[in-house]
Amino acid sequence: MGRPAGLWLLLCACLLLVWTGLQPGAPRENKRSRAPPKPYRTLLAVPEPDPDEEEDEAVQGGIFWSPRLERRLLPTGFPEAEVRAWTLTARAARVLALERGCGRSSNRLAVLSDGSRACVRLGINPEQIQGEALSFYLARLLGIANVPPVALARTGSPQWTLVQEELRRAQWPPGAIVSLTPWIHNLTDGVVPPAALRSGGGGDAGELHPRGAGLQNRSRAELLELMQWTDLIVFDYLTANFDRLVSNVVSLQWDRRVMERGTSNLHRRPGGGLVFLDNEAGLVHGYRLRSTWDRYNEPLLRSVCLFRRPTAAAVAELHRRRDAPQRLRTLYTQREPLAAELGFLTPEHARHLQSRIDLLHGHIAHCRTKYGR
Repeated sequence: MGRPAGLWLLLCACLLLVWTGLQPGAPRENKRSRAPPKPYRTLLAVPEPDPDEEEDEAVQGGIFWSPRLERRLLPTGFPEAEVRAWTLTARAARVLALERGCGRSSNRLAVLSDGSRACVRLGINPEQIQGEALSFYLARLLGIANVPPVALARTGSPQWTLVQEELRRAQWPPGAIVSLTPWIHNLTDGVVPPAALRSGGGGDAGELHPRGAGLQNRSRAELLELMQWTDLIVFDYLTANFDRLVSNVVSLQWDRRVMERGTSNLHRRPGGGLVFLDNEAGLVHGYRLRSTWDRYNEPLLRSVCLFRRPTAAAVAELHRRRDAPQRLRTLYTQREPLAAELGFLTPEHARHLQSRIDLLHGHIAHCRTKYGR
């Protein structure tokens, strides 16, 4: 092949190479822009998103506290295993000494033979001891774990032999039935009501309604407390208890700042759990005086449109089956050996308990209509 022909072939080959490199699909590597692959150790150091660390909505379904938020924040209160263990001990241990304490001057702090202590309440009359015991068992039916366990005892039994002289000095009736609750250490007084309730309850806005509550801006401690307050107001409405928040509301007519101070018979444990103490005014005594106190209890209930799902579900079931008094009696008589001696609700009061369950269920339905989604 001659020299001109060879040059012609070389020129064609160069043009072909250039044309091929300019095609859209042809791979073109820029060595300067290529990033080196990450070492394996570096990949391990990059954390994957943790679902538990993502922000939860505080409320689901418009009116219910988020179950996930509840599991993360809400203390266990008084779990069932702890309740059963304590009541067995309280009924079996001997009372070694009685000291002044636990509120009212007639109450006593008992030192038990296992080294524990218990608050012993005589009550002004037997219906207050009934109220203490029945309020506890109603709380268990509702799944509200903030109420301390209650065991009944008769002071004339062998369990009390060593303190008969102290009982005489206290002027307690011989053989009286009393209530025992565990002595709880490190309780904090001065649990102030949420801002929505400081005007005396009622109204349509504030911390206890989904709208205007600013829940997304609340700290965990604040959300924890608000959750428990909603249970407290539901519980005190059902039991017609006037010796807690209602007492503060009544005092507003004389002291406009009373809602900025601590709530009667409400304390806080170190972990943030609220303890609903001294429920002697609940159910029996409260129902007898309901015509006086319901004008305060009912507006407080209307001030709440946030609920724990387990509480609302328990109320719905008691409403559907219309057997709240029967289930309360069954639980009470099965778990309390002195239930038959102390007695139960009168037929009138039993009907009233069911009517309050029904009204509460209707209120929850109203809240769902208004705020649900």
